[in-house]
Amino acid sequence: MKTSDFLDLTHTAHADLFASDQPVWTALRDIGSYLTRCLQPRILGHVAPSAHIGEAVFIDEGTVVEPHAVIKGPAWIGKNCQVRAGCYIRENVIVGDGAVLGNSCEFKNCIIFDQCEVPHFNYVGDSILGHKAHLGAGVILSNVRLDRGEVIVRDGVASLATGLKKFGAIIGDHAEVGCNSVVNPGTLIGRRSVIYPLTNVSGVIPADSILKHRQQQSLIPRD
Repeated sequence: MKTSDFLDLTHTAHADLFASDQPVWTALRDIGSYLTRCLQPRILGHVAPSAHIGEAVFIDEGTVVEPHAVIKGPAWIGKNCQVRAGCYIRENVIVGDGAVLGNSCEFKNCIIFDQCEVPHFNYVGDSILGHKAHLGAGVILSNVRLDRGEVIVRDGVASLATGLKKFGAIIGDHAEVGCNSVVNPGTLIGRRSVIYPLTNVSGVIPADSILKHRQQQSLIPRD
């Protein structure tokens, strides 16, 4: 469950958030204090006049914020990103270089590594997405249990308490999550793994795996 099992820290400018001797998800607890300490608000990219940008926001060079996007902040957005129309970026969000944050997507207390793509109708809460990870349209990273209890990570052998009541997912470098999948709280997806569309995902998915989900369908003549 170490950071190095899922993420290449050379693809984020915020490696200080991650401790080598702690589980990867512990970084989620420190995003707010890190931004309070390090963030220097400044707008270096292009922001459409109709976009709303809060006071505690840094937007680096080459990044484009399209019309009607909302960045409440605190938020740190890297270079050459796309923040597309209608995107909603809430509190404590860190985004690397070259990332895509899409239309009608919502982000909250998360870390997005370089060149990650979250392009259409996604929710990313209390989660970490690795280098070149990609979420298909409609993927939801659920971050709260239905009973509002502590999120537990289960790998099929052991159950690990996280100490967090809000924890979505860790999506490893180059992982792909298919359209309209739901990733349940406390899910860890390994590097380069692929999740089929319309999948309900839980637990720990090893690196270089494919999680298949097939519907049973029948085709009959219409009366």
